[in-house]
Amino acid sequence: MIEENSPDFSAPAMVEGIAHVVAVEGTMAWLEPEQTTSCGSCASSSACGAKGIGTTASRLEARRFSLENQAGLAVGERVVVGIRENALVKASLTAYAIPLATALIAGTLAQWAEGRDGITMAAMAGGLLLGLGLARLGASRLSTRGELAPRFLRRADAAIVCHPVTLIKPEAGK
Repeated sequence: MIEENSPDFSAPAMVEGIAHVVAVEGTMAWLEPEQTTSCGSCASSSACGAKGIGTTASRLEARRFSLENQAGLAVGERVVVGIRENALVKASLTAYAIPLATALIAGTLAQWAEGRDGITMAAMAGGLLLGLGLARLGASRLSTRGELAPRFLRRADAAIVCHPVTLIKPEAGK
């Protein structure tokens, strides 16, 4: 007999986040992800691409995404959305591994064939451009299949807050 509260390991793991419904247009709901307390407070916040340019409102508006409104969501509601963990892995590999691999393979082949640094660098740049094009095609395919789209999971309670885990350092000498 299986317990009711036991996790379902056959279901794909989901990465969850909280979002606010900001608009409803027909069968589509527009959501903005909730800003976490850690955003903007790390050491590289000045160089972070996640912050965007401009005011807080324009940054949040740039992060808006749409979902089919099958759950009857209303403006102002907080919801939990998720994306499959394996979709994040596929997207990361597509965005980073393909361009890096093509650049390294092109550079290795050029170095092996010619042995000159200038030609190797040019081949690596060409391989990087080729890899970026292949990554764009791969991302387009993932997007077309709907693998990168967030999914509505449930409505969020008012008490649910999305906070990062903070590790506390032990005091020295204890």
